[in-house]
Amino acid sequence: MKRAAVIGLGDISMVHIPALLAHPEIELVAVCDVVKENRSWVPEEIPFYTDYVEMVKAEKPDCVHICLPHYLHYPVAKELASLGVDIFCEKPLALNTEEAFAFAKLEEEYNVKICISLQNRRNETVETLKEIIDSKKYGNVVGIKGHVFWYRPKSYYDIKPWRGKLSTAGGGCMINQSVHTLDLMQYLTGDKVKSIKGSVSQILDYGIEVEDTASARLYFENGAVGMFFATVANYENHSVELHVKCENKEFLIRNSILYRIEEDGLVQIIEDARLPGTKFYYGASHSKLIAEFYEVLEGRSTTYIHPADAVMSIRLIDSIVQSSKTNKEIEL
Repeated sequence: MKRAAVIGLGDISMVHIPALLAHPEIELVAVCDVVKENRSWVPEEIPFYTDYVEMVKAEKPDCVHICLPHYLHYPVAKELASLGVDIFCEKPLALNTEEAFAFAKLEEEYNVKICISLQNRRNETVETLKEIIDSKKYGNVVGIKGHVFWYRPKSYYDIKPWRGKLSTAGGGCMINQSVHTLDLMQYLTGDKVKSIKGSVSQILDYGIEVEDTASARLYFENGAVGMFFATVANYENHSVELHVKCENKEFLIRNSILYRIEEDGLVQIIEDARLPGTKFYYGASHSKLIAEFYEVLEGRSTTYIHPADAVMSIRLIDSIVQSSKTNKEIEL
């Protein structure tokens, strides 16, 4: 039985905490937030703290879940690692590439285990498509397209102003809403991105610093080409889509279903488990990844998503921004 604690009781903690409470081999021993009122939905019997260092020293959790705004991910992870605590950290890994590389060194530096919540890698559709691609049954990947058409009202940024500031969010629709898509594009292809040409903009007149729309063309070392597009200026939230073209077959993930594309239509291969409610577009693999990481902490497995695995998603975001500023293709 492993002891878990959660720092940050915002929106994403409402995914983590139920997963922890439902797991038979995890005991949620404490939660922490600087705003006392945020604990209102957490079971009363779970101890509450406003200082996470005090919480760790008093409750001695085996693993702490970081569910905080982006700018706190690295500094809080570093302090927790210095205390010898294993960590499960929400995406994104960091605010920028420099911080991402520093984050990636924490596991070795402090001899701790850190899992980054790029949970869509564990969606059934993605796992199956990854197996198909890696098998080379249909040849190499020659093209991949990922797009995210979502909507965020101005109130989304007004309620939590950190989301609209570069110093606290690190970016907009890329680092917040579509970091999973960028991660999956390079993860599924199984090849390094050689260079990227991109553009970022603000279509919405919200008075924020971060981008609400971004596009990019990715060039992989093996010759494959990728096309990425993301926005929160749509009129509603639509399904994230990934389209992969191999030498001899094409595949599509749409509405959480993996299809093989045939001349006479789409052939369904597998469907993801789904979250209940309206936020279907989040994916439902948090619980799966959490359970996987605790198997590692119990010594029964070695497989999880390390900080080093998440660095490329941040590098891609920074490169798209740099390309947009210079109007040049950026070499990685």
